[in-house]
Amino acid sequence: MRDSELQIDRSCHVLYSKPCKKEILAKITLHYPEVEREAVWEQVQLRYAELLSKWRTDLGGKKNFHNGVGGTYDCIAIMSYYVVCKAITSFREIEEMEENLILPTFRKLKFVDCNKPFWRKLMYRAFVRAKSGCDKWHDYEMSVAPYENGKPIYYEFTSCPAAEFAIRHGLTDIMPALCNVDYASMELLHAKLVRTTTCVDGCRCDYTICGDKDPYLKGHPEYRDEAGFRRNR
Repeated sequence: MRDSELQIDRSCHVLYSKPCKKEILAKITLHYPEVEREAVWEQVQLRYAELLSKWRTDLGGKKNFHNGVGGTYDCIAIMSYYVVCKAITSFREIEEMEENLILPTFRKLKFVDCNKPFWRKLMYRAFVRAKSGCDKWHDYEMSVAPYENGKPIYYEFTSCPAAEFAIRHGLTDIMPALCNVDYASMELLHAKLVRTTTCVDGCRCDYTICGDKDPYLKGHPEYRDEAGFRRNR
């Protein structure tokens, strides 16, 4: 099925990104014989359209920066792939797909070093700008703590549409694979994320960010919980 034929309300929703489509098609090619691939992809497309038909219409469409590559709608597309291909896919594969969408941008920023006050302050300003976008669209409800010299950056989300979607559709088991990329992205900036809870299994998703050489990390070792979330003590 052509993307243009997919029955979604484009006045409020967006199509999965081209990189996301490429990722899903690559996995379908990996797992299915050629004669089945087109039919499997169409099942993913139809599931995506079906799920969106019952979903929020207030997420801002193309105007909202959260709806770009690797964002909310790409997460929904990956969840659609997961539903259709659950028998053959894996947690690590889903995790890898989201990494392939998110991490290329961060790899271009390898010169950033969160251990240095200059870059840490710029990162803080970027999070403040992101909050202004959240305040406009009210998709992710975000708060950012005041900046303090020499201390980690802290912000949190008390609402996440991807988590909300997963909870509504019984797909919380795959959310860790979509959330763990937050750790990997920070590591490319010589930073570390310290997280203790998420919107999937708690009331907020917390982000404490510091340089990867910060002594703060000694008191917050990382581990994977039973669900697969990377988190910290």
